[in-house]
Amino acid sequence: MATASKKNLVIVESPTKVKAIKKFLGSGYEVAASNGHVRDLPKSRMGIDTEHDYEPQYITIRGKGDLLASLRKQAARADRVFLATDPDREGEAISWHLITALKLNDQIKKCSRITFNEITKTAVKESLKHARDIDMHLVDAQQARRVLDRVVGYRISPLLWDKIKRGLSAGRVQSVALRMICDREDEIAAFIPEEYWTLDASLNVAGEKKPLVARYWGDETGKKEIHNKKELDAITTELAGVPFEIKEIKTTERTKKPPLPFTTSTLQQQGASALNFSTQKTMRVAQQLYEGIDLKGQGTVGLITYLRTDSTRISDEAENAVRIYIADQYGDKYVGTLAAPGEKKERIQDAHEAIRPTDVTRTPALVKDSLTREQYKLYQLIWKRFVASRMEAARYETTGVDISAGRHIFHVSATRTVFDGFMNVYTDEENVPEKNVLMKGLKHDTKLTFDAFEEKQHFTAPPAHFTEATLVRDLEAQGIGRPSTYAPTITTILARHYVTKENKNLYVTELGEAVNKIMVENFPDIVDLQFTAQMEQQLDSVADGDTPWKKLIEDFYPDLDAAVAKAEKVLEKVTIADEETDVVCEHCGRHMVIKYGPHGKFLACPGFPECRNTMPYYEKTGVACPKCGQDIVVRKTRKGRRYFGCMNNPECDFMVWQKPSKTKCPQCGALMLEKGGKLVCYDETCGYVCDKPEEEE
Repeated sequence: MATASKKNLVIVESPTKVKAIKKFLGSGYEVAASNGHVRDLPKSRMGIDTEHDYEPQYITIRGKGDLLASLRKQAARADRVFLATDPDREGEAISWHLITALKLNDQIKKCSRITFNEITKTAVKESLKHARDIDMHLVDAQQARRVLDRVVGYRISPLLWDKIKRGLSAGRVQSVALRMICDREDEIAAFIPEEYWTLDASLNVAGEKKPLVARYWGDETGKKEIHNKKELDAITTELAGVPFEIKEIKTTERTKKPPLPFTTSTLQQQGASALNFSTQKTMRVAQQLYEGIDLKGQGTVGLITYLRTDSTRISDEAENAVRIYIADQYGDKYVGTLAAPGEKKERIQDAHEAIRPTDVTRTPALVKDSLTREQYKLYQLIWKRFVASRMEAARYETTGVDISAGRHIFHVSATRTVFDGFMNVYTDEENVPEKNVLMKGLKHDTKLTFDAFEEKQHFTAPPAHFTEATLVRDLEAQGIGRPSTYAPTITTILARHYVTKENKNLYVTELGEAVNKIMVENFPDIVDLQFTAQMEQQLDSVADGDTPWKKLIEDFYPDLDAAVAKAEKVLEKVTIADEETDVVCEHCGRHMVIKYGPHGKFLACPGFPECRNTMPYYEKTGVACPKCGQDIVVRKTRKGRRYFGCMNNPECDFMVWQKPSKTKCPQCGALMLEKGGKLVCYDETCGYVCDKPEEEE
């Protein structure tokens, strides 16, 4: 009598992986998907029992009942169940929840956890040889983050609803990100430009048609800045009739190292700067490339390795394959030298590889017809960066020429590429080669004759506004959040209208300012960068098995509870929303009240829903428009960015980004603008600056 063949059940997170993995494993395996999490904390309440050891009260996610019933039947029929959710902290927790949801606790011996970094036949089959138990340290790390985020959100958010508007939220990482953006906006608003000048000398070179243009560097005592026109005129007067001579020609060779392969954060940064993708879009498209693309004639194929990683390590197999590919396609001289392994950063989770193509010979051109435009662009970026990371460094030759004129020195330099190395494949804004080239035959005795000076006035630039790319970079540098949290954090603060995006730049809205003010004044620890970074380190220690996760919550929650109680008392006296104004509703005669909408304040009739009248709210500054004499009021761009404009708009187009002051410029009588603790004249030609009077502070 023939024995029945054994059946194994493999459970993955995403349905898009099912087909490919089933094909790799054959008829002895059933493959099913959990569609992400199956159990979570309830939405209607905090769901953490603070009285009984901070126990989370998990429930089945609404809408997952039928799916779980189906999975239970499949699991009951299977001789063995392999939990193949994503290879990270979140995936480990999903597998742990599946054991309970599928009622497998009593049959735990038939459950095994498997992980693979890429969806390829080799990786999936190899993972079965290394099946293991659930890693409870990773599960506890996920629980700790989930519970921390839940208690912060559910204890603080109601205060924001009460004092500003419903639907707002506070978060352990999002509130810090918002504070960073607000602090940067304050820096920009307080920035006062400083004047400086550049002086270029155009010099005729014997035997050459084009002039040589050299920039003023300084004098015999060292490098000097030219701060104003007076200083510049003194230099040009001193240089009148003075001969220009080549003092020194110095040539040096330097190298530019190839970039490291992508981590999650560097992929998000390059996706934003090179492709103009939002962090959310970069992660969505990368997920598609990881889970599998239907390639013509090959079926569903995973094109890249797992997308949530902060490691730059790659496997030995991938290392060998890419070096063979580089030698074949570009020549042996382009194959990079193997660097000694550097010291690992403390926070790096080295279980995963860097983000790379699963097969380096699968070039972007080969798969282009099977990809959408967005998928192609991102795959090309990942492929090029990976190949470049294993190529030789680029080499440059830099020639600098010092030209003396009396005691003053001018300088000109140029760079030429000696060997393009990795830049044959990949360049970004950080390693684009310089194109200026010095004329050939320039020697110490080459005769120079003065032709003309070019004088230019400049002003120092304020700090740059955050973009998604630079915010991700700074969050990572400060140790705030982790690679998987950056995209959802930025998405949340944009969706809540705390921040708006214009031409890549992130600007805080009036709503964001109000939320940040409450957070900074009442919950300084929650929005403190150092405190949040230390909390991340403690969460990592849970994943390492060094700290019990409930101990972390136990240490944190009482302080949060006390801060909320204190804030509730303080904010009882504060009214931000529903402030009554002297504006009368033209429909019913009631006094309109100030409400907060998605883009800030507006006027609404308190008789809602009987009277639904609303009006724009124009907050007056008490300063007259310098063009037409009407009031200057606070206005918003279409996306919610605040500026100060004339009440008489659109007839009068006056607008400024800084708040106008009631104080007039004592030097020229023009409008003054607030910049931090200073007042600056609106007329740039005047340039008067003074401290802000105490009554305006």
